[in-house]
Amino acid sequence: MGKRGYHHGNLRQALVEAALDLIEEKGPTGFTLSEAAKLAGVTPAAVYRHFAGRDDMIAEAARQGYEIFADVMQFAYDKGQPSALASFEATGRAYLAFARKYPGHYIAMFESGISVNRTPELAAVAGRARAVLERAAEALSQHIPPEKRPPPSMFSAHVWALSHGVVELFARNSPGTQSPFPPEDLLESGIGIYLRGLGLIPPDG
Repeated sequence: MGKRGYHHGNLRQALVEAALDLIEEKGPTGFTLSEAAKLAGVTPAAVYRHFAGRDDMIAEAARQGYEIFADVMQFAYDKGQPSALASFEATGRAYLAFARKYPGHYIAMFESGISVNRTPELAAVAGRARAVLERAAEALSQHIPPEKRPPPSMFSAHVWALSHGVVELFARNSPGTQSPFPPEDLLESGIGIYLRGLGLIPPDG
């Protein structure tokens, strides 16, 4: 059995945990339902009582990942309060920390090709996670004159993209890419440059 320790009173969750192990090891398209069943210690036929196919299993792994991700982002946001700047920066760091701590979930969410609109439940929790970063961006952007203020969704999307790029290129050991700087430093300096451009933090002396 896999490293997580399964209890067959909840076979559906045991299969998700097996899928997460296999996603980490082989990628989201590198394993079969039979392999997941074997890792969970059940027959392949048992899988179909809970999932129509591998994509359904990965979608459930992604949904659970977004639940964790949304909670992590909310915790980071709350920890930075009452400073809008501290909350915003904390959500960026939380993205990196999540990718490191939950690689199987991260891959299911962002690298599997599974749409967040596959199920209403997945769409709802993905929206909850996105809303935390948008709320942080909206609070911080109140310090920008209205005529120069980007929409919160654009503001947060820029930082999400920056965080995602650092994770993909340098925190998850993308083949052939190497940085002389820790991912945390890359992310912090990138966000700093972005915020200086918006006039939200003073320029370096």
